[in-house]
Amino acid sequence: MAVLGLLTFTIKAQSLNYLGSENRMKVGATSLNITPPIGSVMGNSYGINISEGIHDDLFAKVLVFDVSGVKGAFLALDLISLPYGMVLQVRELIAQETDIPVGNVILTATHCHAGPQMNPRFLKVVGGEAEIKSLEYIKQLPQKLLKAIKIAEDSLQPVQVSFGTFYEDKVNFNRRFLMKDGSFRTNPGRLNPGIDRAMGPVDPIGSVLLFESMDKRPLAVLVNFALHPAIVGGNQFSADFPGIVSQQLEKVYGEELVTVYTNGNSGNINHIDVKNESQLGQYEESARIGRVLAEDVLKAIGSLKPLEINSLKVGKMEVTLPIPNFTHEELVWAEEIIGQFGKTNPPKFSDVVEAWRILDLKEGNYKDSIRSQFTTTVPLTKDRKGIVSEVQVMGFGSELALVGFPGDAFVELSMAIKLKSPFTHTIICEQSGNGNLSYIPDRKAFSEGGYEVQSARFLPGGGELLVEGVQKLMIELFYDY
Repeated sequence: MAVLGLLTFTIKAQSLNYLGSENRMKVGATSLNITPPIGSVMGNSYGINISEGIHDDLFAKVLVFDVSGVKGAFLALDLISLPYGMVLQVRELIAQETDIPVGNVILTATHCHAGPQMNPRFLKVVGGEAEIKSLEYIKQLPQKLLKAIKIAEDSLQPVQVSFGTFYEDKVNFNRRFLMKDGSFRTNPGRLNPGIDRAMGPVDPIGSVLLFESMDKRPLAVLVNFALHPAIVGGNQFSADFPGIVSQQLEKVYGEELVTVYTNGNSGNINHIDVKNESQLGQYEESARIGRVLAEDVLKAIGSLKPLEINSLKVGKMEVTLPIPNFTHEELVWAEEIIGQFGKTNPPKFSDVVEAWRILDLKEGNYKDSIRSQFTTTVPLTKDRKGIVSEVQVMGFGSELALVGFPGDAFVELSMAIKLKSPFTHTIICEQSGNGNLSYIPDRKAFSEGGYEVQSARFLPGGGELLVEGVQKLMIELFYDY
């Protein structure tokens, strides 16, 4: 039986005079370069390429909030995902070295696919100097993030906060399709005559949250949109289109502006228009989409509405998800497949996906501290029948909720959260929580199959359990029971 539990809150809700400077919301923001060294391992979740250069830098974008003495931190990182061990270490460091409680920290990854490989199992496949460089990078990253938090905390100042949205449906597409033969496929190819229809929606609504100094100087902007940052590949590090969005906004408002890009739930959403045979690719398409979104943001900024934020409430909740059971024979097969990965005659990619999933869930004989040598995934329950994920919410007054949602989640799940949110505005950031969880399909998708379902670490209904956890948490924070 899957359960929701272990609610943790830091709440300070009281009647405040928003116009009084002593009670006004304060924000500190900073941007820190976290580009890995050339020669380390890069790529998507399964990437084993050795980097040969830097197309554009990767960053950690940091916001520190303070409302009447309650502090919270929000970090958006240009990474594919967040290793469980790293999340715990960063939270503890921040709590030890600053005034920000361990439960008041949300980390999120932009999910860019041209960043560093974070998984020790795949680093070992590469081995050699590249593995050493990558492991050292991962080891040093928490201290770098702590440094960024301290810089942001030291720069706290009263701000005016405003919110708006934009509509964009020309760059994001649902990538799962029903074929005319009754099968389901992910990215079936452009102009494929076998396509019947897309099997799900897109979320065309982007969010813009602007923080300005009291003299109306833009300090930071948070942009959220649901689109898989998987356009750029190859052997050069790149933040993909989220990096382009930042560059474009900095051209308008100056390099001191901190643009915090967060990815909405986009596990089944990407940039590929199957009806467009001449669509650009790689860096050209990444730049085009980045410019489109930046233009959307600039238009939205002209009509933002001020928010009256008189409290900061932060909560997190553990959510246990039931997992499939695998036999000893399947475990042996999985070890053999991963052992062949990266060799002269590599196994099929679908076999690698299945093998990694099995090994992720069958490393149950190891303690969590040892298990982290094999995976970045969140821990198993003590009985090894479930996996322990997490959802987070930062509530700003009654008007805004920042939601940390784990994994590469389907867009239907975030749309359900927004629909039932008690807050006036809700921004959902995937690849958050307590660490990596791979794909998070909705229940319907499990009957359809496909790459995302094959990658999922839990049984059907796990995505809905996470949604239920977020909704319960938002209600608890909003009404301050």
